[in-house]
Amino acid sequence: MTIWRLLHTPPSTGAWNMAADEAILEHIYRGEAKPTLRLYSWNPPCLSLGHAQSFKDVDVERLHAQGWEVVRRVTGGRAILHTDELTYSVTGPAEDPILAGGVLESYNRLAQALLYAVRELSVPVEMKEHEGGHTQQNLNPVCFEVPSTYEITVNGKKLIGSAQARKKEGVLQHGSLPLSGDLTRICDALVFADESARQHAKDRLLARATTVQSVLNAEVPWSRAADAFVRGFETELGIQFERGEMSASELKRTEELVSEKYAHPSWTKRI
Repeated sequence: MTIWRLLHTPPSTGAWNMAADEAILEHIYRGEAKPTLRLYSWNPPCLSLGHAQSFKDVDVERLHAQGWEVVRRVTGGRAILHTDELTYSVTGPAEDPILAGGVLESYNRLAQALLYAVRELSVPVEMKEHEGGHTQQNLNPVCFEVPSTYEITVNGKKLIGSAQARKKEGVLQHGSLPLSGDLTRICDALVFADESARQHAKDRLLARATTVQSVLNAEVPWSRAADAFVRGFETELGIQFERGEMSASELKRTEELVSEKYAHPSWTKRI
């Protein structure tokens, strides 16, 4: 049985959430923390950009008018609006048996746990084995419109969006399970040629992505979804969790990364 740490952290800003994931990974690299599953949420809602996504995709005026924040991830992919969701992050060494073998191999293993977790919520999900990378998709600023390899779908619509970074410190994968709310809100924080194009993007998104509440016609509390994730990782990956807290050193490093990187324009607006 593999021993991992389980963290539930309180709803936090986008900069803090991204900094926490990186701080945890650094501590695992130094042997100061176990591989970790962190379950969390965001306050206020936050638009996150992929590592290589242009900041020009963001309609800053509209974003601020909504009271939302923006942050840049270390992982790839396109924009996600984090609100009304359960977010997970997995951090561990690249040689961990669950994370070993490269992006697709580890992504597939973790996807099995995600699949189990969402089925625990009575959602009839399946795994998207492969989706071609068409030019139009690659240019699309919205992450949830495009299912990719080993992502979780229901009735052909994307439900969980995940992304992974493999760094010298180890592996970080995080992803989002939208529990409720209007998925098209993200389009109110992105740049479009005109309002007709914005509406078209909203219509396309609703046709290609969904939430747990939309599927079940019932609300699933964050705590219930979190419990399902724990059971999924335990059952599919043979993990035994130790419920823990971030160490004082991890929290200190998180605050440093917030001010030096994730809340700083030199990172957020670098592209």
